[in-house]
This record gives sequence, structure tokens and C-alpha cells, in this order.
Amino acid sequence: MAGKRSIAVLGSTGSIGVSTLDVIARHPDRFTVYALVALSSVDAMLAQCRQFAPRYAVMMDQRAAQVLKESLPADIPTEVLHGQEALAAVVSADEVDAVMAAIVGAAGLPSTLAAARAGKTLLLANKESLVMGGHLLMQAVRESGAWLLPIDSEHNAIFQCMPVEAGAVPSLRGVSKVLLTASGGPFRSWSLERMREATPDQACAHPNWSMGRKISVDSASLMNKGLEFIEACWIFDLAPELVEVVVHPQSIIHSMVQYRDGSVLAQMGNPDMRTPIAYGLGWPERVDAGVAPLDLVTTAHLDFEAPDESRFPCLRLARESVTTGGTAMAVCNAANEVAVAAFLDERIRFTDIPRVIEYTLGQVSPVEPDSLAVVESADAEARRVSDNYLAAVAADDKLVSLP
Repeated sequence: MAGKRSIAVLGSTGSIGVSTLDVIARHPDRFTVYALVALSSVDAMLAQCRQFAPRYAVMMDQRAAQVLKESLPADIPTEVLHGQEALAAVVSADEVDAVMAAIVGAAGLPSTLAAARAGKTLLLANKESLVMGGHLLMQAVRESGAWLLPIDSEHNAIFQCMPVEAGAVPSLRGVSKVLLTASGGPFRSWSLERMREATPDQACAHPNWSMGRKISVDSASLMNKGLEFIEACWIFDLAPELVEVVVHPQSIIHSMVQYRDGSVLAQMGNPDMRTPIAYGLGWPERVDAGVAPLDLVTTAHLDFEAPDESRFPCLRLARESVTTGGTAMAVCNAANEVAVAAFLDERIRFTDIPRVIEYTLGQVSPVEPDSLAVVESADAEARRVSDNYLAAVAADDKLVSLP
């Protein structure tokens, strides 16, 4: 690798951001941190600035930015900025080689799109950017010559198992199907009746991965796999019928690619996000991630099963939104974010999440997502419909089950 790669880490205080900085810290001769971006976690950002001394620290919350600015020691040469405009400017800066896009949820779309339009190497860990604005994002990647390297463990595995053309473009030469693996989450063996009484803490207790609460709930409902289904269709230019979800409880095989000659290539490894992060940071080279090697003897066996969409309808709803097309995928994502937030606040039950999504998809008509404004309008409308639905069925701020 010639010279150091300058990295902007968006969502630096979240789980992906922290893991990214862990890998970067292992290779001070390869990487330098140009910018760190977070919402409002001042203490965590202050510690990161002390360790990495980035040129910029961007806080999306204005008050948090002011507190951080006042807290930074004079000997740390970091300029504190705040807001979307500052974020867009940072990811587009000439000095930036690669952008780790790990802001959670719909909030990550504008900055991810800005990085793509600026022709950066885009390390994509924000799946909602593709779910909401896949057409816009992939068009920006093609037109700018940006490199998009997927960081979600499943899509990173698919990328590793596919032929790759010049410019980090995956090829479908000889591919007959993509097999997207799912752990099944903490409720894989639970009945619908038992899931109806599940608590947020139970939903967030993932058996294999350490993740934030929102993505943990998505994993429990299989909506995370639904969003990844949509993401796979965009990244690899796949028709929905060429993507199959397979439940694999051990999370050792991260995904597979099936070829016309009968071969199936799988990427395996311990469930640690530093592996795909290191792959993206170092690509096309391989760099140490700090991850323990896989012990196949200890692993002993690998299990696979089909997902049960009667118990996990979120997967079906996500797939149907791909078939519908247009802004239906953005509507699906927005309704899910509203429903998950309501569940985490104990305003609805776990099994109500897909009901909110299905209702909202039925109320918001999809349109062509030909601009960021159109996508954001669909997102806002879906949130309004979902919020109104929840308000209509709520009773005295008590936990309710939707009709």
C-alpha cells in the first residue's frame, strides 16, 4: 500500500465505528483518521479525539458540538463542527480516501450519497442508504467512479465469493444464486405466543453478535435480513428471485454464492465485525483485524434451515417491497424504524412491529425515487402514517397489542 489511507469514520461512537477504529489503531503505518462523526456522545468522541487526533470531529447535535469544543485540550489539533452541511463537506474533502458509512438508520443517507458522489472508497455499513435510495446511490457510484465495498458481514462475504471486475465491481459471471445467511436471532425457536410477550432486553440479547439495540431488534424480527435482502439486490444487481435467505444459527458461514456448475463458495469466520471492516479498509490487500482464527474442530457442526415467515413476517414484507419497487423500500424502512422505537419504548409488543409496517405499506403509495427529495418525502410520509397509526391504537400510554 503506497502511503497512508485517510479515513473518515461516520458513526464513530457506535459499535461499527468503535470496531473500525480498533482495526485502524492496529495499523498506524497504513491508516490515518481525517474525521470522526457522531450524534451526541461527547465523552466517547472526546476519548477518540485524544487517541486519534483527527483533523475534524463532527457532532450532529449542536449542543454536543459546543460541549466537545469546550472539553478538547488545547494540544489536540481537532476542529469541531456540527450539522449535515459540515458532514457533507468532510466526506467530500480531497484529503479523504475512504469513508466508513456507519451512521444508523435513514439519517445516514445524505452523507453516504455525498461520499459516493465525491468518488470516495465507500465502506458501506449503513444498509438503510441502499434500502431507501438504492437507485440514487448506485447511480452516484457508477457516475463518479467510487468504489463501494460492503461491510455488512453477509454482503462482504458475497463480495469475497464473487468475481470482481476492475474498480471493485462484482461480476455475476457464472452465478446462479446468492445464499444470504441469517442467524435467526434470539427468538429463532420461540413460538408466536412467546414472542408476543418478549421484552426489549430479550430482543436485544443476540446469541452471536454484539450490536446496538435497534439493529438487535431488527435481527430478532428478521427485518435486518429483509433489509439485507434489499441491499444485496442493489449491490450485486440481482433480481429478487436470485437471492435466498438461509437460517444458519452458528453465524460461521457469513453467506454463500452458488454457481451454474454446481459449486457453492462460502466465506467463513468467527462472528466479529472487525473481519469485514479490515477487508474493506485494506482492500485489495488483507490486513490483520485482531480476530481469532476459526477453529473448525471446536465449531464441530454447521446447521441450516429455511426461515419461518409465518413467525417472522418482516422478511416477507421487505421482499415484497423490492417487488413493488419505487419508494416502497424507503416506506418499509421508515415504518420499521418507527415501530422498533415504539417497541423499545414499550409502547407496543414485539409482534406488533410487522403490523405497523404492513399497515404503512398499504397506506403510502410508492413513486419513482428519482431524487433525494422524493426519497426523503416518502420517508417522512411513512413515519407520519406509522406514528398516527400508533397514536390511534394506543390507550393510556400502556403497552397495547395492535388490531
